[in-house]
Amino acid sequence: MKTSFRLMGALGAVACALLIASCGQNKVADKPPEPGDTAVARVNGQVIWASDVKREAVAQGLISEGEPLDISSEVFRQRLDEVIDQKLLAAEAVKRKLDKDPVAQRRLAAARERILGDMLVEGVVEKAVTEDAIRKLYAEQQKLSKRSEEIRARQILVGSQAEAESIKKLLATGASFDALAMERSTDQATRFNGGDLGYFTLDVMPEAYGVALKDAQKGALVGPFAAEGGWVIVKVEDKRTEEPITLEAARPQIIRFLTYDQVRDILEKLRGSAKVEMMIGKSQELPAGAAQEPASAPPELQGAAPASAPQPPAQPAKK
Repeated sequence: MKTSFRLMGALGAVACALLIASCGQNKVADKPPEPGDTAVARVNGQVIWASDVKREAVAQGLISEGEPLDISSEVFRQRLDEVIDQKLLAAEAVKRKLDKDPVAQRRLAAARERILGDMLVEGVVEKAVTEDAIRKLYAEQQKLSKRSEEIRARQILVGSQAEAESIKKLLATGASFDALAMERSTDQATRFNGGDLGYFTLDVMPEAYGVALKDAQKGALVGPFAAEGGWVIVKVEDKRTEEPITLEAARPQIIRFLTYDQVRDILEKLRGSAKVEMMIGKSQELPAGAAQEPASAPPELQGAAPASAPQPPAQPAKK
């Protein structure tokens, strides 16, 4: 099974290896393609570099672009085996002249376009998505963002208004809120930590809490008021302005935004200066029974209508 999975991984990138081989570059020079690169294997005289293996790991989503990959790690060894398999399969395909097949030529051309397009985008993004750009956008967002007020409070939840009123009287005489919460509250999520709700903004709380605590000041005892599950008494422990999101927490989202912005910008410019002619009209729904097989279907199916219209997946039963 291990070999099968390795082979499946190799098949996914054979087209790229075929592309190199078809261009007459099946013998790679011993000069490192990148500064500080390391030769890690040789297959029939063709050198495999550490950067080749790392690129495969990035393509599989195992590491991020720019992230180091230890050549002594198991991940590296497994990807190296896959790169070796890719080269062996591609060399055998060239030997069998599969690269001369018209379909193969079209697929190789498509792979070449995809790789070149990816390289263009990577170059544009690398120049635009800099640390300065990330920090600038973060600062701009902080200026525009509105921070809410956070409240830290404790609660005691009981079954009746009368019980809540009696607890409030005990609190007025100096009884410990924490102790009464542990003893009397029915809220299992908070009773054992003295009813502590932590810090929260009113928009995330049930409506009854939002109404009751809207104008409550630090130190206030609020309630009892009706809420889901019973009657609530709340003690406001603290109030503060919501902490802004940190740069490190916002960084992934900022990078995605800047990347998308750059890709969208370059595509808009390229489409604006290119002559693109659509050879097909807008997609239209075919009448029932008029569905046709795609052009790549076997000849005997061309133009044939299906025996019956496909049925949509069954909806899950409602509980």
